[in-house]
Amino acid sequence: MRRHQYTITARAIHDHAAQLCQQHLGLADHGPKCTARTLLTILFYAAARLTSLAAACGSLSAGPSDSAVRTALLATLPALHELQRRINRALHGDLPPGLRRRRQPLAIDLTLIPYHGAPLADPGEVYRGQAKDGTSHFHAYATAYVIKKGHRYTVALAYVRQGDDLAGVVKDLLRQASRAGIRPRYLLLDRGFYQVGVIRYLQAARCPFLMPAPAKGRPADHPQGPSGTRVFRLWKRGGWSRHTLTAGDGRRAAVSICVKCRNYAGQWRRRGRQALVYAFWGLAPKSGDWVYQTYRLRFGIETTYRQLREARIRTCTRDPLLRLLYVGVALVLRNVWVWLHWAVLAEPRRGGRRVDLNRLPFRVMLSWIQQLVEARLLPWDALFARRPMPA
Repeated sequence: MRRHQYTITARAIHDHAAQLCQQHLGLADHGPKCTARTLLTILFYAAARLTSLAAACGSLSAGPSDSAVRTALLATLPALHELQRRINRALHGDLPPGLRRRRQPLAIDLTLIPYHGAPLADPGEVYRGQAKDGTSHFHAYATAYVIKKGHRYTVALAYVRQGDDLAGVVKDLLRQASRAGIRPRYLLLDRGFYQVGVIRYLQAARCPFLMPAPAKGRPADHPQGPSGTRVFRLWKRGGWSRHTLTAGDGRRAAVSICVKCRNYAGQWRRRGRQALVYAFWGLAPKSGDWVYQTYRLRFGIETTYRQLREARIRTCTRDPLLRLLYVGVALVLRNVWVWLHWAVLAEPRRGGRRVDLNRLPFRVMLSWIQQLVEARLLPWDALFARRPMPA
């Protein structure tokens, strides 16, 4: 049987990503030099170089200035909620039909981008969290991610403000995923979603979930003994139990508990037993090993955030609209990368396609886009290299 041969070029990747963004983001021309196509090209170039728009424009002699690009973006971009809706539509653009036929496991998490500055217009724009990278202020974004080999797409993005109810954030992400035709088989959540409001919403929506149960309650050395989920962390053997959470307003939620015990085996120079405590609902796990191995699949979303950092345009702007755009562009480029491996680079075989992500690493794809843009818009370095050496 003859196999069709395809040649992937940087131009084809760039044009596909530009067409996808233009179709759903709907950027408009802003003058003869700041056309929608040029704006997308400069955004891709800044994302590939991991630099700011000002540095990207300064490196391209045939492109518009950074002030012109910024003015054009602010003039053509819609309001924040509308931009979020358009970015989600762009994330849905390359989803294969097979994802819509069956329910898929989804992972939901928050990514916090450190922010050193004051809010632009509303204090709620800046999210407060545990300190990292020298700050406790962040711009927060929640994403939903499909956990399926070869189809690890980001299917929903939500901008999270300070004080937003996490149950509402989860509801928004599931609504965006459902608009793409993605139905959750179960959710794998981070420990930050271990809240009465989130659990009650998922139970009311009949959506199974699995998440770690953080240690809460009295510690083991308390005179009255341990309480809450700290009791389960003292177990030396795995098992099953039930636990009821109580919120500050008196609301309660009951979950099932799975305790998976294992030896530290030299981790962090510690010895003894380690108890991993998981809370779940709507699932019928066969064993503690199944719970442990299933939840490990959630860490694929951490790879998504690592790749997000590899393609996010650097900025010091206070405008949350531009920051959301930069995060959206990075996630769309990553979805294009996933689509290329499934639709073009995968090897057909009996039992399913074989996907090898090493055939085109994400950074290599971005470097292709960078070289293409430099060939089109002629960087200053090329101009200096063409000048003759002085005698």
